Amino acid sequence: MNDLSKRSVIAPIQAIDLMTAAFDLQRKGRSVIHMAVGQPAAPTPWVVREAAERAVRDGKIGYTEALGIPSLRERIACYYAETHGLEIAPDRVVVTTGSSGAFNLAFLALFDVGDNVALPAPGYPAYRNILKTLGLGAIEIPTTEDTRWTITPDMLAEAHARHDLKGLILASPNNPNGTMIAPKDLAAIVEACKRLGIRLIMDEIYHGLVYGFPTETALSFSDEVVVINSFSKYYCMTGWRIGWMVVPERFTRTLECLSQNLSLCVNAVAQIAGQAAFDATEELEQVKAGYAANRDLLLERLPSLGLGKLHPADGAFYLYADVAHVTSDSMQFARKLLQDTGVAVTPGIDFDSILGPQHIRLSYAGSQRDVSEGLDRIEGWLK
Repeated sequence: MNDLSKRSVIAPIQAIDLMTAAFDLQRKGRSVIHMAVGQPAAPTPWVVREAAERAVRDGKIGYTEALGIPSLRERIACYYAETHGLEIAPDRVVVTTGSSGAFNLAFLALFDVGDNVALPAPGYPAYRNILKTLGLGAIEIPTTEDTRWTITPDMLAEAHARHDLKGLILASPNNPNGTMIAPKDLAAIVEACKRLGIRLIMDEIYHGLVYGFPTETALSFSDEVVVINSFSKYYCMTGWRIGWMVVPERFTRTLECLSQNLSLCVNAVAQIAGQAAFDATEELEQVKAGYAANRDLLLERLPSLGLGKLHPADGAFYLYADVAHVTSDSMQFARKLLQDTGVAVTPGIDFDSILGPQHIRLSYAGSQRDVSEGLDRIEGWLK
């Protein structure tokens, strides 16, 4: 007798499994270099921790409004004015339990069971897995070097003709490759979604971590898109589990009711800390400079290791490397690399069921010393 529901059968995220295996090696005394998970090595900024400490000392930590503390929603709205010159009403902001909570709310609010939602390949695996668990069709659109590994309006229209798409989820910068969608191309996608009647959900959680590439929020092109962001990446707050979404104002009551029933509210201390994060720009830009240095180091050394076939690394803190010349099984490659050298990388199968077996993702969110040491170990292993 099967005690579990069919929808509970969900694929693992291999990056997390590799991280768990790496932690197990560390507990056994092995030296491990973490280049699998997209987690900043830098601590949460001081001003954020101090705000949380004050809240804990005060002791009045209770439920908050389901949509988030009003002052935090206002501060997030200000972020769009400061960064993009947009006037976003605070009523359009929904505070969530990380970006993951936002994905769940968005998918529940916007789509019915059986609806098809498109996503790019390669792309973040949780999109696909959550969609399937909620009874939605996850339609992967393979991208290629010819389109700079992004979806074009023509590709979207073709997929829509075949699958009657109700939604599209995109990320810029993208995970796993850090590749961005140029503003003019993003505008074209937004327009194509409007023309085809497809709801666009835009994942912008790596905004702030961009290296010389023009950055624009999808909100600049339409008030109808749903934009998701998070304090995890740029703000170095992965474990705090706090994010947000910006939605058309008519959706907020539905999202409020969903939030009330699914989680009551987001952790109050994390919300207080998140508001303070907007005052940590100087410290966070220093952290970003460290990522940029790591990125430069990898771009310089990887070609000499035979790993020079890379997707454009415009942002985030990832490089997506083709390893087809050494393996056709990136999972086996990643596991053996971890066991032999103590370097954890992510197999591409997480992100792309077709070409993923011949790719790996390397995170450079760690310290420059660790990235350099990781490269040394990989070099010795590949020889």
